[in-house]
Amino acid sequence: MAASDQDTSSQRPPAGTVACLSQSALDRRLAEEINRAGRHGTPLSCLLVTIGNLDELLREHGDGLYEETLTYVARALGSQVRDFDRIGAPSDGELLLLLPGADGPRGEVVARRALQRLRTIKLELDGERRPLSVSVGLAAWRADLSGAELLELARGAARSSDAASHGLASPSPPALGRPDRPA
Repeated sequence: MAASDQDTSSQRPPAGTVACLSQSALDRRLAEEINRAGRHGTPLSCLLVTIGNLDELLREHGDGLYEETLTYVARALGSQVRDFDRIGAPSDGELLLLLPGADGPRGEVVARRALQRLRTIKLELDGERRPLSVSVGLAAWRADLSGAELLELARGAARSSDAASHGLASPSPPALGRPDRPA
């Protein structure tokens, strides 16, 4: 297996600058950001990136290459976000971007930019170059959501995008921080 990246821009962060938070560190950071957003009335969005063909990579090449690929993808995503945004791994094959200060539409801009960037990365499996199988889900926090509920909304949106094969989805309008409206 080999990874190939067609983005040759010099805008890449130096090696080691993007820290991918563990699940527990991500949970703590998400709780902090929710508390901050609640106190200050600022928006918060979460972008969940699910990489579908990592399971195949794990089966064929083991944990080492699996982790290396996740780290590589986290670095690629890190070049698309602000210094105070955070990236973490909530579970296997997933990366979550915390976007403090970003409402639904601004989160969508980041999601589209991230998706475009990820589409430039190819995996070589069994002598064949293949794109990453990526689903992206976006959810914006609102006052009645916990961190776990926000993550589940992003997961649901990622599943919807995978099912729709469009690569980007967001939950229904109420999850984008708009007032609840009858359907």
